[in-house]
This record gives sequence, structure tokens and C-alpha cells, in this order.
Amino acid sequence: MAVEVRDYVPGDEQGWLRCRVLSFLATPYFDDVMPVKKSPAVGAELVAVDAGIVVGVLDMSVEGTLATIDTIGVHPDHQGHGIGTRLFERACIRAAALGATTIDAWTRDFEPTLRWYSSRGFAESSHFLHVYADYYARHGEPADAVQSRPGLTPLKVFLEATIDHEAEMRKKFSRVYVCRRFARLLDDQAPGVPPSSS
Repeated sequence: MAVEVRDYVPGDEQGWLRCRVLSFLATPYFDDVMPVKKSPAVGAELVAVDAGIVVGVLDMSVEGTLATIDTIGVHPDHQGHGIGTRLFERACIRAAALGATTIDAWTRDFEPTLRWYSSRGFAESSHFLHVYADYYARHGEPADAVQSRPGLTPLKVFLEATIDHEAEMRKKFSRVYVCRRFARLLDDQAPGVPPSSS
């Protein structure tokens, strides 16, 4: 049976959540777990389904002329078969229909993901850091990140930092990621093909 790409429906929620977790497991987003799905106010919610099982997900929000990919993931057992590309192509069509002229996404350092966006005509622009201070990685990390209050002991802290502090952050904390914005213009070419440079 062929994989079907279609709009998300509420009955897909558990499959969507499982697919998202498993697709992120081998990436720097491995602990970004959601207990319930949140829907964009305006945009698209797409799933790829194989024999009734959600094997790919893409959520995109649209605000004015900007479409942002909020979530994209393919179950590890189904990666490398073009499912992410099919979801992306459908999202581009939907974004253009909603008036978007640019599509973007934010992602962390993970070479396969960076290559995937680049091969679809995205260019990097903005960068900042995601920093995790984790007691279980190194006892003193949270204390290096925040000042504790009486009766409270921080065990895990998630922070953002500017890119110019990268070397300092990497010395202090075990989990530091460069968060990168990828963007490309939407045009009338096939959505999976990089836009022309004319």
C-alpha cells in the first residue's frame, strides 16, 4: 500500500505524537516531547499514513507572508523514501495558497537535517544558541546558569544565548546547540526544487 499524504484529523493525535517522538529520537531534539498536539491558528497540519499508521508529520503556521515549519518528522523506519519531501511539497502549495511568499524553519545542528534543508533551496540566515544546564550531565551546570532561590534547587535549565558566546557556553555546559534559521522564497516552480536564482 502506498503512503498517503493528507490533512491531519483529531483521530491522528496519538500517531502524530508517537511519530514525532520517534523521528526526533536520534536528533538534538530527542527530549522535546509533547503530551498533546498543538495546532497552528492558520497554516497546515499534514500527515503521511502507511496502512493506517502515521509515519510522517508536518505542521506549518502562516502569519502574513511568512510560513514557518513548526514540526517536520518521519518515523525512523520510513526515512529515506521521500516522505518528508512529499509533506514539504504539499506544505509549500498550502503556504502559497494562504498568501505566504517565504517559508522558513528553525533547527539545531544535525547534519542530515541541515543537508535536507539546503538541498531544497533553503539558505541559512539567523543563528543563536540553545543551552541546557543539566544537573545529571554535570552537578554544577544549573548553578552556572541561574541563581538558585532558598528552598529551590535547579536540576535542568533551558536557555538561549547569542552566537558570540558559543565558545564560553561550550566550556560550561555539555549540551549546546546552534539553532539555525533556514528560509527560501516560494515561487511557481515545483515546491521540492530550489527556486531559480534569476
